[in-house]
Amino acid sequence: MATRIAYAFILLVNSIISWLMLTPWALKKLEHLTLDYVNISCQGKQCYGYVAVQRVNWALGLFHFILAVLLLGVKSSRDGRASLQNGYWGPKVLVWLAFVVLTFFIPETFFQVWGQYIALVGAMLFLLLGLILLVDLAHTWAEFCLEKIENTDSRGWRALLIGSTLGMFTASFAMTILMYIFFAASGCAMNQAAITINLIVLLIITTISVHPTVQEYNPKAGLAQAAMVAVYCTYLTMSAVSMEPDDRHCNPLVRATGTRTASTVLGAIVTMLTIAYTTTRAATQGIALGNNGSHAYSKVGDEEVEHGLVDQQPSSRRQMRAEALRAAVDAGSLPANALDDSDDDDDDSEDGRGGKDDERGGTQYNYSLFHFIFLLATTWVATLLTQNIDFENEAVATVGRTYWASWVKIVSAWICHAIYGWTLLAPVMMPGRFGY
Repeated sequence: MATRIAYAFILLVNSIISWLMLTPWALKKLEHLTLDYVNISCQGKQCYGYVAVQRVNWALGLFHFILAVLLLGVKSSRDGRASLQNGYWGPKVLVWLAFVVLTFFIPETFFQVWGQYIALVGAMLFLLLGLILLVDLAHTWAEFCLEKIENTDSRGWRALLIGSTLGMFTASFAMTILMYIFFAASGCAMNQAAITINLIVLLIITTISVHPTVQEYNPKAGLAQAAMVAVYCTYLTMSAVSMEPDDRHCNPLVRATGTRTASTVLGAIVTMLTIAYTTTRAATQGIALGNNGSHAYSKVGDEEVEHGLVDQQPSSRRQMRAEALRAAVDAGSLPANALDDSDDDDDDSEDGRGGKDDERGGTQYNYSLFHFIFLLATTWVATLLTQNIDFENEAVATVGRTYWASWVKIVSAWICHAIYGWTLLAPVMMPGRFGY
């Protein structure tokens, strides 16, 4: 956990630095520190840090790309390369900062192409990945609660499932009503269309989730998953209409009284925290990507445990203990994860820093995939900060207050509905591929 938090913190710091690069103050300081070697301009016109943002995020992306390549094939902490993931923080931070410095010696043309094409594609992949994981989380949450209810007949779990479902549906309809009141005035066709389409699709998907045919092929489908998808997609839609520019007088939040600079700063920090959290969660949840975890507990054959005894002479005390644990796991007297602790309680069970190593039996997540997703996150941060932002009217650059960002969120909500709808209809259309 500490390792993942550390990488998320680096992404957060990198994102905040990127945002500061959009301010004239940061650009002047940067030019001063480089003895005027770096002149922040784009084709002769002031670009307000566009290239600087791309440089900073490209440096962190390169850092994660190198780690992803170096950690390919690492299955457990027994592999010497695993220490690159969980240790050497001082050298890794220095390497990251060195990459940031070196990027300012690369011609601007490279980063203009990178930002306009490659980073944009990476950002879209990152968004799609987040939507897939959200749908996977909805199914996982509902199935987990149902399993608890079936196994324990607990009123608490039943109340939690029903209460959370009702709460999320209530929040969805409440946000929809608020959007119609504040963001769907006369002349705001884009907002009216986005809000209405989201509401209609929400009702359609919810109806499909409880349709008898869908229930027949997937008994675990239901309102709990639909509620989570509904509240998330409605949140995306509300975020889109509340962060759009106010040139058509459709966003009263922009005209609201108060300290705009403070709200802009707070909004930027919250956005960066959300990206860091989403990235860390996505990078360590590989189920939706076909990674069912690295722990592969092999079942001992029946011929080997008919009498419940270990009938082979082990070559060492450690192997003797491992054989006994395997037999106990297969007999059902111990959980499968007991095999993770099959080593003797000696120095081999330590992580080298005085703590217990819980990845000797297998890594908890795919290290290379973890860094690849962080690479995609850097492209999303760079794209979010630089896509169609109007800097001339803002002392402090806002994050995501563009029509481009609003449409990305609106379309993301539609795609999320479509992905969830497909998970409902796929077992009906291809029953042979699903084991419900």
